[in-house]
This record gives sequence, structure tokens and C-alpha cells, in this order.
Amino acid sequence: MKKHSLLLIRFSAIFAAIGAFIGSHMAGSGAYEFRPIHAHILVVGWLTLFSWGVYYKLFTIKSKKLASIHVWTAITGTIGLTAGMWFQNIKPFGIPDGFALVFYIAGGSILLVSFVLFLVTTFMISNEDE
Repeated sequence: MKKHSLLLIRFSAIFAAIGAFIGSHMAGSGAYEFRPIHAHILVVGWLTLFSWGVYYKLFTIKSKKLASIHVWTAITGTIGLTAGMWFQNIKPFGIPDGFALVFYIAGGSILLVSFVLFLVTTFMISNEDE
């Protein structure tokens, strides 16, 4: 579980830096079109991944496979959701609307799966941690 913890905390640090950079850019430029992306990067990417990282540091889950699936859906879903929001709202690089929408929905759906998996893991804590 320690490797899951560290992986989630490292990704949360990456999202924290990206979120802080976007916030700094918005404050300096006075342009706030990144506001929803900035908020999701910080809440889902930084706060949620960090808290799940702490969770895996504190508790041992009976199913290592379930924990691994949870961790990777969390990371993949967070990247997909926030990148999809960027594609959908800012429309960089001339990305087609259909691709942006599918990317956004797929990322959000994977992230939703990770939240459900997290719920399941809370009922699969090792007896020694209870």
C-alpha cells in the first residue's frame, strides 16, 4: 500500500503545481476562462489524490488488485477529466468538438468509477487496521 500512497501523493503534487500555475496566470492576466479547470485540478487532482494517498498510508486494503485498479482509475480519470475540460472549454490546437466531448466524458466516467472503487475499499480494510 505504500507504493500506492506515494504514487497518489506524487501525482497530487504535480496537479498542485499545475493548479497553482494556472491560478497565478489567471490572477496576473485578469482572464478567468480557466476557472473551472483550475478548480477541478485543485479539488480532484490535488486534494482528492492527496487524501487517497494518505488513506493508503494509514490503512491496508485486503485486495491489492482492487487498490491498484482504484489508484490507476483515479489518476487516469483525473487526467482525463481535467484535460477534457481544457479541450472542451478552451479548445486548444483546433481539437474537434466531438473528440473533446468524448475525452471529457470518458475522463469523468473513469473518475466516477474510481470514487465507487474507493467506497468499496473502505469496506475492505484489513482487520489489523480496524
